[in-house]
Amino acid sequence: MKIISTNIGKPTTFIWNGKEEVTGIYKKPTGKPIYLTKNDVVDDTVSDRLHHGGYYKACYVFASEQYPYWKALYPDLDWSWGMFGENLTLSGFDETEVYVGDIYKIGNALVQVSQYREPCYKFSHKFGTPKVLKQFIEHSRGGTYLSILEEGEVNVDDEFTLMERPEESLTVAQLFRLVHAKEKDQEHLKIAAKCLFIPAKKRKLFSSFVQ
Repeated sequence: MKIISTNIGKPTTFIWNGKEEVTGIYKKPTGKPIYLTKNDVVDDTVSDRLHHGGYYKACYVFASEQYPYWKALYPDLDWSWGMFGENLTLSGFDETEVYVGDIYKIGNALVQVSQYREPCYKFSHKFGTPKVLKQFIEHSRGGTYLSILEEGEVNVDDEFTLMERPEESLTVAQLFRLVHAKEKDQEHLKIAAKCLFIPAKKRKLFSSFVQ
């Protein structure tokens, strides 16, 4: 698993329901290293600090292997790495094998897999249709956010070296499916409710579903 593109977003304005909005989802490859801090990525746009950025969402990663699926659905879009709003496009990122809480060394940084991505209206605006939200959830490959345990610079071709894995956790794919499933797996709920690598508010939400 390694970086194939580092991506940064500049402020982009659009109109939503008659109101002017600003987003940083329109990310483009930088062609250079980027610096990961404990709250965000240096020089990246985070327009909504309530739902993006911060310790549990400092950096978003997405798999390059998922791009062909989406390009086939939306061939007329202007495709480049960063299309899903990710700061790091990764090759070899298999969400069925990466666990929430995994700690990786990458470049000069130490990162931890933290939580799932919830697509919003800004994502649907970028793709030009609200149906993409349902498609994204049904495809069940949402990427993941990272917490930054040690700040540092990362660059293309930097590899993720697994340093530590929790004894009990869920894979990125399992957590994504758990969040969006109508019938939630009880064993997975119990694990997620105790998972210290995701925010306490969301752990409490998982606990509320445990029977």
